[in-house]
Amino acid sequence: MASNSPADERKTLGSVEKAFNILDQIKSEGQIGLSDLAGQLDIPKSTVHIYLQTLQSEGFVVQIDEEYTLSYRFLEYGGSFRNRSKLFRTARAEVDKLEADTGEVASLGIEENGLRVLIYKSEGPDAIHDNAPVGEYTHMHWTALGKAILAHYPRDRVDSIIDRHGLPRANKYTITERDELFEELERTRDRGYSIEDQDRRQGVLTIGAPIHSRSNDEVVGSVSVSGPKSRIEETERFEELVAAVKKSANVIELGFSHY
Repeated sequence: MASNSPADERKTLGSVEKAFNILDQIKSEGQIGLSDLAGQLDIPKSTVHIYLQTLQSEGFVVQIDEEYTLSYRFLEYGGSFRNRSKLFRTARAEVDKLEADTGEVASLGIEENGLRVLIYKSEGPDAIHDNAPVGEYTHMHWTALGKAILAHYPRDRVDSIIDRHGLPRANKYTITERDELFEELERTRDRGYSIEDQDRRQGVLTIGAPIHSRSNDEVVGSVSVSGPKSRIEETERFEELVAAVKKSANVIELGFSHY
């Protein structure tokens, strides 16, 4: 009989971890040479070279002159997985409509392994461009998408996420104290929407709303609009965007529940 002890659950393959460390470093650098990669990871050049040759032969790394970069194979994997997502298929058109109606960046997010994942984004010509790529993982407490989800999680689940990832600071506006975060999550539940007021990027304000499955009332994701704080915080504009985000969340919920 297989053992399910915590010790067994922590077992990992060092070679696989090393391969992903190499991929993470390439992603961080964008493009990097063998010597620099080996030096930054403190791994012998000969070892790194073997990994790179293997990853290149499998199509996950591309060599450009003397440097290496990730390949578009990752886009194929991510796109294929996302297209199977019931939430993405249900929400995509509504997120596009939210962007068109508001003129601001509209985003769709989920929680995975305690982090916020940006699974879709729609931005028009007048929207603020924050360069956050689709597929980006970041701390839940930094974003309106993340806080909208956390606000509807049981406290013990939020505590476990904080225990795992902490509450690191993105800038001087970021919530970094557990009690302060729980107070913010309570306010979020009471008003029905979340606010990211420069928590991550100075000058940017985001309004988010949770998306629930109406079959079991569990939160399955969130939707948001982002724009310049100076433009969004105008009282009338702010209220219009709150209404638009909450309406989109309701539309997505209906579609998700009847998909």
